[in-house]
Amino acid sequence: MLERLTPALAAAGDFVRGLNGWRRLGFAFAAGLVSALGFAPFNVFPALLLGFAAVVLMIDGAEPARRIRTGAAVTWAFGFGQYALGMHWIAYAFMVDPVAHAWQIPFVFVFFAALALFQLCAGALAARFWRGRGRLFAFALSYGVFEWLRGHIFTGFPWNIPAYGWGASLGVLQSAAVFGAYGLSLLTVLFGAALADLFAPPPRWKIAAALAGVFAVFFVGGAVRLETAAQTVPGVNLRLVQPNVPQAEKYLRRYKARNWRRLIELSRAPGDPTLIVWPEAAPPFAGLDEQPLALEQIAALTVGRQGLITGAVRVDYLSADKYRYFNSLFVFGRDGKAIATYDKYHLVPFGEYLPYEETLNSLGLTKLTGIDGSFTPGDGPKAYAVPGAGTLTPLICYEILFPGEVVGATRPDWFVNITDDSWFGPWAGPQQHLLVARVRAIEEGLPVARAANTGISAIIDPFGRITHRLGLNQTGTVDGPLPAAIAPTPYSRFGDLWFVLLVCANVALTWLFSKGK
Repeated sequence: MLERLTPALAAAGDFVRGLNGWRRLGFAFAAGLVSALGFAPFNVFPALLLGFAAVVLMIDGAEPARRIRTGAAVTWAFGFGQYALGMHWIAYAFMVDPVAHAWQIPFVFVFFAALALFQLCAGALAARFWRGRGRLFAFALSYGVFEWLRGHIFTGFPWNIPAYGWGASLGVLQSAAVFGAYGLSLLTVLFGAALADLFAPPPRWKIAAALAGVFAVFFVGGAVRLETAAQTVPGVNLRLVQPNVPQAEKYLRRYKARNWRRLIELSRAPGDPTLIVWPEAAPPFAGLDEQPLALEQIAALTVGRQGLITGAVRVDYLSADKYRYFNSLFVFGRDGKAIATYDKYHLVPFGEYLPYEETLNSLGLTKLTGIDGSFTPGDGPKAYAVPGAGTLTPLICYEILFPGEVVGATRPDWFVNITDDSWFGPWAGPQQHLLVARVRAIEEGLPVARAANTGISAIIDPFGRITHRLGLNQTGTVDGPLPAAIAPTPYSRFGDLWFVLLVCANVALTWLFSKGK
């Protein structure tokens, strides 16, 4: 069989290497589209790996004098294609209020093209050191570093980084407890790049085989880790409320009473929860802490219970005619006693604030949330004690996206992630967001209670396993015990140290393997 397969692989490799001009760019864009199938909700991880292999083959085929330019163009087109399919759901946010925002949808694809500049830089840098088998390590090194940069500069946007291509394998994802999402991403790119050598005549399989062995170890080690039984926190029974309110109806006057009543009725449904969690901006009005009737009803809900947690828009009045808005989370204890107020610190550009607001407003661009001006950021992740339920760290929607940035000075016992994924469309976006929450749980060894307005609401244990969930566009509750935290993981203790070590190792391997042919 191998004898028959080798010529076919070589012919495919010759075809990809032989592409040039617009044919090469078009193929790179198509390879990016196909590679996006590696992410949720498709979870076809070989598509992502083969996408990286295709990029390497196209750079292999470039003329040496034009290799840097080709590397830049190919990886840019690949990144653009991957973002266009993998994150197409961003366009849904502009359809919540189509009269005001639908005309801005083309700018989403301008954003994807700009985001792909990270891939462009990675390809150009790798092509500068494109020699022998060292090119594989140079490609993984540069791609991995620029993915880290994508997650950090210009406020960061680490959505669909390569590590999330392993969403189909919870066993492999357990390696994030050591390497983190960025370290696992670098190794994933290296594995995919190494597959390019299988398309050479004769095929070179040793590096690809070695990396296949590494990921086999990850899978087996993860499977063993997942044999650990989930422990729960005694006396804590969660109820995550999913009201399933369409974003377009959330703040309309004629629906406000209905929306509030739905929250109350779902919270009172049969069962014995000790702690109720509502999603992001759940109350259909701003200034929850200034609404006596609403606070009375929350007090009634928390009689004999540990409390209630909800997202809400908070208004801070600086003077009679000057105020600030915050995307906040309120923690109420027994009998509605106010315990803590947390303000979201990592705001969504163009969603919750508008960079260069005056200039962009003059061009007719506005942010998506319908308040005057921008939200004001809080001051970072914090931990709050809830009597009988340990300490929790709130993460509002987008904040759970950032590896290594979800724990403040004090390690909590659990995360509460409240979100309104109705902005993310009816399919891919919410599933990708859920996977991100699962990886944060694995990295930190902490459970996540995730309450989403339209779904997916879930209780996630510290191994990333979903113990209870309610699917998209369903109205109801998720009731279940709070999983217990495990001992701090290597990633929670050392952060991206393993990523730095992998970067250093790839620098050395680039030099070592570039000496050969």
